[in-house]
Amino acid sequence: MSIKLIALDIDDTLLTSQQKIAESTKLALTEALNKGIKVVLCSGRPLAGVDHYLDELGIDGDDQYVITYNGALVETASGKVLSRKTIDNPDYRRIVKFVEAHKMQYYVLDDDSNVYTSNHNINRFAVIQAWENGAGIFVREPDELADDFEIAKAAVVGEKDVLDQYEQAIKDEFSDEYYVVRAGANFIEIMHPDVNKGKGLTTLAEILNLEPDEVMAFGDEKNDLPMFDFVGSAVAMGNGSDLAKEHANYVTDTNDNDGIAKALKKYVL
Repeated sequence: MSIKLIALDIDDTLLTSQQKIAESTKLALTEALNKGIKVVLCSGRPLAGVDHYLDELGIDGDDQYVITYNGALVETASGKVLSRKTIDNPDYRRIVKFVEAHKMQYYVLDDDSNVYTSNHNINRFAVIQAWENGAGIFVREPDELADDFEIAKAAVVGEKDVLDQYEQAIKDEFSDEYYVVRAGANFIEIMHPDVNKGKGLTTLAEILNLEPDEVMAFGDEKNDLPMFDFVGSAVAMGNGSDLAKEHANYVTDTNDNDGIAKALKKYVL
């Protein structure tokens, strides 16, 4: 069965270690788009954090798609929301109460790409997230926000050794009721229980009447595994984690050595 949709994680997959899209990747994805294959960025970032990559790749309009917030939103490239799964206000308050009690640094994102935290000493990873979104950071306690304020995700952030100490406590507190994932060394993310990249991709495939065998996914980390479990062709980057490689059908070269282009030329183009 031919590939009709290519799903791509962004950080350390689509992007090189210099945070750029390699020219070989652009050429290969442009060829795929010209053949009518959907190219879907599938990221923990919000739409505002991926817009410039969509523009760079020439992905636009309501007939192209993007999966944001690790699957909490499935949208068209022009921002029309097709599926939305957020955390309601009481659960948002519960998360904030827990992280504040344990003196963790964190931020939350609403579904308009805005960054909020009650930390007055704002962590640099929250600042980076806001910068990627082209947004500021709203320092607010839950009582300062509307009673119906909801979030697309929460992220506990910090240096790797700090998060290593926090990870089990966060999972013990929230894993039974939410989707909790270590999204790289510096982020532990908490989302709606029905949210992950695989479920977002499943929703989009159903909308487009695609079978799993018609979908290929590229990724490098633990939060890409649900995507790998859904698709017919899962490709782990050479720079990816051992866990990602174990769950993949194929392992390609690294993000700095034309990994995406090499896999697409071999298996799709």
